[in-house]
Amino acid sequence: IQSFFEEDLRWMNRAHNATEAEDCIKRSQDAGFENLSIDLIYGYPLLTDTKWLQNINKAVEFQTPHISAYSLTVEPRTALAHAIKKGKQVPVNDEQSAAQFITLIDKLKDGGFEHYEISNFARPGKYAVHNTNYWRGIPYLGIGPSAHGFDGQTRYLNIANNAAYLSDLQEGRLAETIEELSQYDRFNEYIMTSLRTMWGVSLDKIAVDFGQVFLNDTLKNMQIFIERTWLINENGHLILTSDGKLFADYIASELFITEDDYL
Repeated sequence: IQSFFEEDLRWMNRAHNATEAEDCIKRSQDAGFENLSIDLIYGYPLLTDTKWLQNINKAVEFQTPHISAYSLTVEPRTALAHAIKKGKQVPVNDEQSAAQFITLIDKLKDGGFEHYEISNFARPGKYAVHNTNYWRGIPYLGIGPSAHGFDGQTRYLNIANNAAYLSDLQEGRLAETIEELSQYDRFNEYIMTSLRTMWGVSLDKIAVDFGQVFLNDTLKNMQIFIERTWLINENGHLILTSDGKLFADYIASELFITEDDYL
């Protein structure tokens, strides 16, 4: 969906218009699909706070059980990045993005949604199944061209070419790229993904899966963020506060542990 405003969708160069966006939701519901998710974008220059509030309210009115919302990210070497560099587009305002994020959290909470991951909101029990497993470090199987899989220790990527993928299957083999994850890689991924969720980082899991050294470093590194009230330790789980959610990536990076830390 991304926006319910025609001019905003045109600015994003989207193939659908506002009428089609609403019609798609209604048709899906009329067809009997109850477990729907829609996505919204905030933080772009055209989006006033008033329009953002209207987007949120309309999303809630549709009674969809799941909403994902993402702040606009300007990627290098894109048309938008080039336009901003040339002065043809207004740069993204970080303060406005942060304010719109807070509005999103407050309004969806009022609408009965749980903020279960930084960019994801759901009515109770309606969490995204695959993504939730991914965020919590649970192994998953990747089937098909370009699919990714994870067995708890290694990550793999299937070959992208459809014909080559089918040919390999017929010959009883599968071309895939294997990435062996070090203990540091697995720890840092666990921190990055789990910290973004409402369940947080389990100190017990760190002790069991990674050992006492990793736990001791985590206990030391987390203190500054607890003092800033960006993190809380709730029954052995490190959970972001409302203020902390604005700095989730920074906090995670400061909790990372690398091999160089022990050299």
